[in-house]
Amino acid sequence: MTHHHRGLFVTVDGPAGTGKTTLTHALAERLNHDGYAVHPTTQPSRNQLGEIARHGTDTYRGYDLACLVAADRYHQLRTEIQPHRAAGRIVLCDRYVPSSYVLQTMDNAPPAFIHTLNAAADRPDLTIFLTADPTVAAARVRRRGAHSRFHTDLTSSRTEATLYRDATTNLKTQGQNLLQLDTTHTSTDQLVEVITRKLTPLARLPRPEQATA
Repeated sequence: MTHHHRGLFVTVDGPAGTGKTTLTHALAERLNHDGYAVHPTTQPSRNQLGEIARHGTDTYRGYDLACLVAADRYHQLRTEIQPHRAAGRIVLCDRYVPSSYVLQTMDNAPPAFIHTLNAAADRPDLTIFLTADPTVAAARVRRRGAHSRFHTDLTSSRTEATLYRDATTNLKTQGQNLLQLDTTHTSTDQLVEVITRKLTPLARLPRPEQATA
């Protein structure tokens, strides 16, 4: 049975190797299992613009990559995220604006330029920030293989961690709803349990004991 609840927009961000994709999939499975309408997605998107941005990091750099990623974000909001949210689904997005702040800053785009590009993007109902010890995160990236030139070694993992801390501070000053979780030693199942408890009042979901009664 599917429960009726208001649509939510939930994003998952953090440095490479913190488990964003794994967590997004596990959370979607948990909420689907509990009977909630969920739409998992990712940024860059799987549409044409997103695939260009995803696979073009060696071709596009700095300002042009920042513009490409932002264009894909606005197109995805209009054609995918907003319709699913309006239909009452919980939209789970693997990476969002904070990733642009971090990666485009690493790519020498000025923070003010990145802010202007993304100023009109929808504010999530909940932003989940994943953290991990940079040494652990870098080792995970080595095991799985780097997805782009941004993730190369321990130095890049440390830089990402620092920039994400800055992004977290900035979002807090804006009054955004944040949940920060350390994945260094915490299992995915434990993280999913914490997030589900956080989402219950946001989505006006019945508590788990009510949902299974």
